[in-house]
Amino acid sequence: MNQPSYQQQTRDLIDGLKAVCASNGLGNDGNEYKIIVQSFLYKLLSDKFAYEMKRVEPPLANAGDWIACWQAMTPAQREMLELQLAAAVPRLTAEQLIPSLFNRQSEAGFARLFDDTLIAIAVANHQIFAVQTDDGEKVPLFDRLSEYVTGSADRRDGFVRALFNKLAGASFEHLFEQKYDFYAALFEYLIKDYNKDNGGKYAEYYTPHAVATIMADILVPASERGCVKNVTAYDPASGSGTLLMALAHAIGENHCSIFSQDISHKSSSLLRLNLVLNKLVHSIPNITLGNTILHPVHRDPNAPSKLRQFDYIVSNPPFKMDFSDFRDDLDSDANASRFFAGIPNVPKKAKDKMAIYLLFIQHIMASLKPGGKAAVVVPTGFITASSGIEKKIRQKLVDEKMIAGVVSMPSNIFATTGTNVSILFMDKASRDSVALIDASALGKKVKEGKNQKTLLSHSEEQRIVDTFRAREAVEDFSVVVDYDDIAAKNYSLSAGQYF
Repeated sequence: MNQPSYQQQTRDLIDGLKAVCASNGLGNDGNEYKIIVQSFLYKLLSDKFAYEMKRVEPPLANAGDWIACWQAMTPAQREMLELQLAAAVPRLTAEQLIPSLFNRQSEAGFARLFDDTLIAIAVANHQIFAVQTDDGEKVPLFDRLSEYVTGSADRRDGFVRALFNKLAGASFEHLFEQKYDFYAALFEYLIKDYNKDNGGKYAEYYTPHAVATIMADILVPASERGCVKNVTAYDPASGSGTLLMALAHAIGENHCSIFSQDISHKSSSLLRLNLVLNKLVHSIPNITLGNTILHPVHRDPNAPSKLRQFDYIVSNPPFKMDFSDFRDDLDSDANASRFFAGIPNVPKKAKDKMAIYLLFIQHIMASLKPGGKAAVVVPTGFITASSGIEKKIRQKLVDEKMIAGVVSMPSNIFATTGTNVSILFMDKASRDSVALIDASALGKKVKEGKNQKTLLSHSEEQRIVDTFRAREAVEDFSVVVDYDDIAAKNYSLSAGQYF
């Protein structure tokens, strides 16, 4: 029988953990998400440790009980073995591994044993795996998960035993040999029950694989793969890290450091999982939790009053959101240069329609190094707005020759919104022309639940990338224009206006 795909294994584990939560009165409870994500993280850390131990000591991989074989070594041998593990490998003891705890399920107080184990793992791995908040505190890896279950100690013991029956299933050790471009779909699968009724003010939405691929392939073309080294990559609204993962794979995980900030606890937890999976544990200290617009964490190490600048920036920021509660705090001398084009006013009605993405674009422009490159998802209306903050931003991009091009995507490329989107590419390196692509006619329409979604084929993705990189004019698809022509058309970045 064929082994299930790693995507299916992950979905099965998520479904199993959800079922355990539901049967214990935690279905769609505020704590269900923490239980699922932290249980999944524990599973990954346990399997990651097992994978690395077997990699540095191959005989363990062939042992029927590798933990017993490891423990049968002399103390000196065990110490030497663990010294061979890289600093980014999680440190667990034999007693903390899932198979060891699984064998102790019959003990009274198993829930307390489980919680104590999680806290001990969190303490031992705090420096590497904890996510930092915007006020300098660090969010630990684990909570005492059994305490979310109300009732007797016996009930909590039963809950944790049920969790272990799911966690002790198929191994994820084989995942650590692979890259994880599929994670956007898994993120969508995991959050779909938590974004009902729009998920509240800070709802999470995944970025489609096609968008992430196009952005990464244009920013880091195939001819440059392996040549880009020691660079920084940043996302100020990172979510689960789909865009950062695609970019890191294009650059090479060992050749880049990831930096991010996001206001969502859920997204930060998933991004941490993503980094563990994708051989980017060295970047976990750069993952921060907080409000990027109000309290940007990443500062210039040599001048803390200034923003840190990055080689690459990718982002799919929130488009509309009520930020009236901190809007006036942004209107200060300290932010004057960052928000050069202005800060949206608070409307008398529909505060939730405030265009916060305009602040993210300006923040990204201020955070891009000389010679740096960026790709940002924007509502397509941004590229043609005839006045206001939108036009001021476009004018600066054009007048300072920071704009490399725009790709206008098909409608419904995001299943969760009907807003038409474009990808804005910035490049601070000198160039003479701008590539504008209208890809709105591409893709296949499919039904996804109640929503309609447009899927691009691999060949269509490649057509967009190749045309952009070649700066090629194709009838009714792409055009290459100079900066003076754009200025003459009120700084419009719509390809159709130049056909």
